[in-house]
Amino acid sequence: MNDDILYKPEEIAEKLKITKGTVYEMIKRGDLEAHRIGRHIRVSGTQLDYYLLKARGSENIYEAELIHKNGETLATVGSVNISVSTDLEGRAKVSIRPEDIILSKGTFVSSARNVFKGTVKNIIEEGSSAKVILDIGMPMTALITKKSLNEMGIVMGTELYAIFKTMAVKVYK
Repeated sequence: MNDDILYKPEEIAEKLKITKGTVYEMIKRGDLEAHRIGRHIRVSGTQLDYYLLKARGSENIYEAELIHKNGETLATVGSVNISVSTDLEGRAKVSIRPEDIILSKGTFVSSARNVFKGTVKNIIEEGSSAKVILDIGMPMTALITKKSLNEMGIVMGTELYAIFKTMAVKVYK
């Protein structure tokens, strides 16, 4: 059993500084996922976290199937298997923050379990940072500094490795 905290709509309203009625509307529209337990509605901590990620317009949110293989849990997104740390099973959503992804021109020995080779499909420069969108079998956005972008000579079509730790992957039911 997942030890996830279940919140009443009133508690969600208090956390988000909105009315209880607005929380019910968000649930009704499908913006905020919730559990129906008898006649009561409860929102888990992971459901609230997932809503906040979506609300911020976070990249790297995927639908996945969780599988156990060789003593490790993997989130399968299309043909890509992402190493995750969770006790959940079945269908889930996974997210990786763009700032948690390291871009490299080659592989190296590290504790990171997720290493994917990809090709740069787009670069979006914003202020002193740059979003680099890689195709690793699925689109993945990494956030780096413009200085790193320039020093690494990253342009469209560059082959790079996206590297991130298992613990950087958030799993939501």
